[in-house]
Amino acid sequence: MEKEYIEDETFKEVNFLENPLTANEYENCIFSNCNFSNASLSDIVFADCEFRDCNMSLARLNNSTLRDIKFIGCKLLGLHFENCKHFLFNVYFENATLDLSSFYKLKLKNTQFIHSSIREVDFTEADLTNSRFENCDLFKAAFDQTILEKVDFRSSYNYSIDPEINRIKKSKFSVAGIQGLLTKYDIEIE
Repeated sequence: MEKEYIEDETFKEVNFLENPLTANEYENCIFSNCNFSNASLSDIVFADCEFRDCNMSLARLNNSTLRDIKFIGCKLLGLHFENCKHFLFNVYFENATLDLSSFYKLKLKNTQFIHSSIREVDFTEADLTNSRFENCDLFKAAFDQTILEKVDFRSSYNYSIDPEINRIKKSKFSVAGIQGLLTKYDIEIE
């Protein structure tokens, strides 16, 4: 079977659970107000694509390729990004809801998380070197053996990061956010 390739197209208000994607590769495409909730995106290549105001909650990403992808205003609940192909994995998030998702062991160097909800997200053993969390809610996000060197957390909140089990050299934190580095000590800061 020949692989189908779609380039430079815009998809608006399509329900991809009812009308599954037909191509194996999408390049420079825009998906706007589409529903991918519970859909299979497995084995599909997305390159230089933008997802705007889409619901992708619980979509399956087995062997998917996400290369230079922007998620803006998207609902991305419970996604297992670690199931994507790791080669050239590159994503950007703005005004996104990533709650309950997982980036386990992924290389996320230079990744931007802007004005997003990242509650209970698993970053265990991920490499977030030089990434930025701008005004993000990181309530119960899991950081365990995570590389957080040169990461900017200054405007984010609700994080709890143990400096003894994560690499945080040269990371930036606000004075108000310092308590998130001391949570395990059960101390009061006034």
